[in-house]
Amino acid sequence: MDMRRSTPCSRCRQRFMAKSVTKGADVECPSCKPNYLPIPADEQYSSSQQQQYGLRSRMRCFYSQIRGKVHQSTVTPSLNPDPSAFNSMKIRSSKRAVLCGITYNNLKQYRLKGTINDVRNMRDLLINNFGYPGHFIRVLTEEESDPRFIPTRKNIEDSLRWLVSGSRQGDSLVFFYSGHGLRQPDFNNDEDDGFDETICPVDFQEAGMIVDNDLNTLIVRPLTPGVTLHAIVDACHSGTILDLPKVYMSKEKKWVNSSPPSGAEKRTNGGLAISIGACLDHQAAADTSAFTAGKMNGALTYILAEILKKLPGPTYGDLFDLINETLDNVNKSSCLANTRFLRRLFNSNFSQTPLLSSSAEFDVYKKHLFL
Repeated sequence: MDMRRSTPCSRCRQRFMAKSVTKGADVECPSCKPNYLPIPADEQYSSSQQQQYGLRSRMRCFYSQIRGKVHQSTVTPSLNPDPSAFNSMKIRSSKRAVLCGITYNNLKQYRLKGTINDVRNMRDLLINNFGYPGHFIRVLTEEESDPRFIPTRKNIEDSLRWLVSGSRQGDSLVFFYSGHGLRQPDFNNDEDDGFDETICPVDFQEAGMIVDNDLNTLIVRPLTPGVTLHAIVDACHSGTILDLPKVYMSKEKKWVNSSPPSGAEKRTNGGLAISIGACLDHQAAADTSAFTAGKMNGALTYILAEILKKLPGPTYGDLFDLINETLDNVNKSSCLANTRFLRRLFNSNFSQTPLLSSSAEFDVYKKHLFL
């Protein structure tokens, strides 16, 4: 604010000083309209002290307080405690993760409110329940001040390369994504339904979306023997987001073949890739406050994290049974608070069916999930 323009003229100032002014009143100067000068109501000053300190000193104090409050409220602590560890070749961990949550502050109509909460929830889960070192969890959100951790397409792809780079037998890797997902026509004959699934970086309108083929190339095919990757994708159309050849149908309780009709190679290099998608490829996923009053979360992320906190190491079959049971109960009770956009699409009759896919079949009721 330009204090020279905001300070009343001498005539107004004399009139102001001559009157007894009530704290919290407003002074408007006819000669310098449309400037409008708020007189702050500050309990620490008596009426005599206000006159003693004078208008200008009080205003300097007031605006310095406002600047301090704004600074305190807008600074968000980074979720990347030691970024230097990411690039050190001498330091490694058998557990690494990339967590990506996108709010889309640049798209007001389609802004998401629960993605940041999802990332924080997953980060706490990995550290406190699965022993992931905080220094080896790379977080990408729009709240990060370091430009390397803004979830642009380039930064997401670079982080995924970091995730699998140098992995060796016994390593556990996690890719978590909470944000928008879309579909686009498949021109490579890789999809039975004719559509590629995608995730949307914050700059997808300029840089493009990341399609399932790209994700497969980035984090599935490089996996060597003894390396396990879990991808948890809380987004619309995320069922087969990694293009893995095996899909588990929870209701039928069987694996089905999902290999591309073209015969393209979608497998790992000997490792194991497992994907948990929030919904089937033709469905949308909920961003909801149904589970925590007034706080938005992705439905899949919240349920998954709660189950793993209370029931460490469940079998994949038990985990999906519990997830589906919880979603069914929420839908039946009509308490799923969808976004306005989803209500408009589905007329409030919303449902999602999480999907498990893998690079290889396994017994879902014998194999336990350990991230």
